[in-house]
Amino acid sequence: MGKGDKKTKKGKIWHGSYGNSRPKNEKKKNEGEKKGQSEKKAEA
Repeated sequence: MGKGDKKTKKGKIWHGSYGNSRPKNEKKKNEGEKKGQSEKKAEA
């Protein structure tokens, strides 16, 4: 299992495709966490 395996995250990065192993909206999840943390700090 490596770059040639289209079902793994590493393989999808190498092939330039997306799917369950490599969703396109990964950035949105991280942004939401950052926003949530900054709101908690403002309340305290």
